Amino acid sequence: MTRVGKWVSEHLIMFVGLLVLLYMLTPVFVVVLMSFNQPASRNSYTFNTFTLDNWLHPCAPNGMCESVALSIQIGLLATVGATILGTLMAFALVRHRFRGRAPANVFTFLPMASPEIVLGSSLLALFVSAGLAGQLGFGTILIAHILFCLSFVVVTVKARLAGLDPRLEQAAMDLYANEWQTFWRVTFPLVFPGILAAALLAFSLSFDDFIITNLNAGQEVTFPMFVWGAAQRGIPPQINVIGSIMFFTALALVVLGDLNARRRSKR
Repeated sequence: MTRVGKWVSEHLIMFVGLLVLLYMLTPVFVVVLMSFNQPASRNSYTFNTFTLDNWLHPCAPNGMCESVALSIQIGLLATVGATILGTLMAFALVRHRFRGRAPANVFTFLPMASPEIVLGSSLLALFVSAGLAGQLGFGTILIAHILFCLSFVVVTVKARLAGLDPRLEQAAMDLYANEWQTFWRVTFPLVFPGILAAALLAFSLSFDDFIITNLNAGQEVTFPMFVWGAAQRGIPPQINVIGSIMFFTALALVVLGDLNARRRSKR
């Protein structure tokens, strides 16, 4: 084997990984590029002229920033609710033995496996049968988002708990720490990365959801619903600005988390 062939064989996996990553991020690059575009018309989706007006006036389309604020508000509340409930469920399913534990594990996956149209229509039927047909709005959206985010939180935190070495907690108790001190000083810091990952996943799912939200929103308009409505008349380029901001915000959070983890490992 020649030197070039050996070098290629040693770095082949890295090249394939980079190509797959580039393929996955291509739509993101297009969104960022189109955020600087001044289209020739509302129905044009090709790059026409470079401009900064979209970033200087992101709220130019009427109602867009209101829909973004609503999606962020619902996403944060749904994330808090789903993360708290999902973390408690994960601890119960992993750390405790009780009757019905196996069926509970199976039922946890049902919202993840069910098509969104089925889950959304079922929730709508539930709200209507409960007499909330005329009160669809912020509250029903929040309940629906907590419900379908809950399964993702449970699965993510369970995976973190399953990989936790129980000897660390036993060592803390051998050093005269009670259960409360062991949880907050040993268990929780070790599980926290999984909880944080579950929270970020829940927020992205909530912010991005359209089908379930559309069925249970009433007169409220979230950002995905605004994009869907705007697409029928021509998508404004400011939508790409919001998408770019969300991407760079998520990227910054991941980078900061990685830097913090490396700093801790060095300590």
